[in-house]
Parts: sequence; structure tokens; C-alpha cells
Amino acid sequence: MTKAELEQCISAYGKDIYSFCVYLTGSIQEAEDLYQDTFLKAVEHTDRIRTDKNPKSYLLGTALHIWKSRKRKLAWRKRIVDMQSLTEEKDTGQWERMEQSAETQFLQKEETAAVIEAVARLPQRYQIPVLLFYMEELSVAQIASVARIPIGTVKSRLYHARKILEKELEVVLNEQRS
Repeated sequence: MTKAELEQCISAYGKDIYSFCVYLTGSIQEAEDLYQDTFLKAVEHTDRIRTDKNPKSYLLGTALHIWKSRKRKLAWRKRIVDMQSLTEEKDTGQWERMEQSAETQFLQKEETAAVIEAVARLPQRYQIPVLLFYMEELSVAQIASVARIPIGTVKSRLYHARKILEKELEVVLNEQRS
């Protein structure tokens, strides 16, 4: 991959990679670091990225691998020495303003917040496939490639995550609509 092709990848997939980093880390500052490290790693390994394949999948996999590695290192350090948490409060992001009534906007914000919180409460093994499937719109095969797990495992995790989310959100969303 040439530098021009890498620049095209950044312009084409940069926003998606960044939003995925924000969801993973829950912090704007950590997401920016993860985003930069992802593309630094891509620059180091430009020979591995093939533009005729799916470079977005490779970049998402790189971001996921770096994030998991950081989490392991942080957990290890916490076991050795009691350190204060380096994470910031989760930023749920800003919702786009829609030209609707204030009541409709409020209900939509509440529903969106409920979904974001429910996904955030999922165990990590379910959260990653859900984010990649619904947010990044990757196929099951692409998720398997990114997460380095079998396709059947991805399908199973998506199924279980949907069931958990359905139970959690059924109560919340029914209360809001009543």
C-alpha cells in the first residue's frame, strides 16, 4: 500500500475508525490516542494492508488489538500496584438535532441513551461483535476476521447479545412509551 492509498483509507474510513475507538474506550482522549496508534501501526505495516480487500476491516482489527493489549497491561499493573483509574467518564456523544417537537426529541434521546447504556453493560465478548455489526456494519465473516474468532462464535455472541438487550430494553422502552 502506498502513502496515497493510506491517505485515501484515512479519508474514507477515518470517521468510522474514530467512532469505533470512542465506543471502545468510552473516552474522547483515549479514543484519540487509540485512533492515532491505529494509523501509526498501519503506517508501519503498509505492506500488510491490501486495498483490493477490505482495509477498513484490517484497521478495525488493529484498533481492537491495540485496545485489548492496553486493557491487559492496565489490568496487570493494577494487580501489581494499586493505581488510580485512568479512565474518564464515558461520553455518550452528542445527538444530532432533528427538526421535531421537543417531546419527540426528548424521547429519542432517552431511547438512544438507554440503548447506549445497555450495550455498555454487555460483557465485552458480546459488546465488540454488536458494535462491529451495528455501528460499523461489518458482516459476520468480517467480524470473525477482525476479532480473530470463528464465524459460529460471532453468530452466537450476536444472538446472545440481542437476547440480553431485548430483555433489558423491553422494560425501559415500554416504561417510556407508557
